[in-house]
Amino acid sequence: MNSTLDRDPYGDPYGEAHGDNEHEPERLGFFGTLGRWTVRLVAGVVLMALIVVGGTAVRVWQVARIDDYSPADAIVVLGAAQYSGTPSTVFEARLSQAASLYEQGVAPEVVTVGGKQEGDLYTEAASGRNYLIEQGVPAEDIVAVEQGSDTLESIEAVSELLLARGLSSVVLVSDPWHSLRTRTMARDAGLDAWTAPTRTGPAVYTRESQAHGIARETGALLWYQLTHFTADFAYTAGQ
Repeated sequence: MNSTLDRDPYGDPYGEAHGDNEHEPERLGFFGTLGRWTVRLVAGVVLMALIVVGGTAVRVWQVARIDDYSPADAIVVLGAAQYSGTPSTVFEARLSQAASLYEQGVAPEVVTVGGKQEGDLYTEAASGRNYLIEQGVPAEDIVAVEQGSDTLESIEAVSELLLARGLSSVVLVSDPWHSLRTRTMARDAGLDAWTAPTRTGPAVYTRESQAHGIARETGALLWYQLTHFTADFAYTAGQ
């Protein structure tokens, strides 16, 4: 005689009403399996992209904090906007840093670099050279490379000139967030390069300008590393 303990609350013997398939995993069809793996793949790609972008942004921030005043063959100032020969505040901050490095004996000469936009009367290199002369840097110790409409063109023009003269080591002067990309490009162009960026000017005044600079340079550096083409996105933190 069966005890009531052998039945479930509804009076069915265990294993009959509910069967042995109660815990059997659900079987997905072909499209269900494909959908699950597609979701996993997309999630993996997104995660990897976030890691790469985040890691690059951290590296941009780290290199921006480096001030390397080691002796070099030349100090190279990356150009920025100028107005009829007058450097913008961004460019002026870079030039002032270059003048300071020269006075400290970091290098025997300063190289200004940069072409001009349509309608400009002066190149960035020429206006930079004039500014440095006004700051007391001897004219014979300043070389103006009046080429380059973007960072990559400017770096390549400087590299070609210096290597032809038997010079190879440079300290690069730009905004802090620009440091990693300029250093990467300079090394790719055959120069032994390090950075001593400006610590003044619109690029470093506010949290907003700092965040903008890091985001801008993260995208530009990733693009350069993928394509080896330039990507000088518009600078909106102030001139």
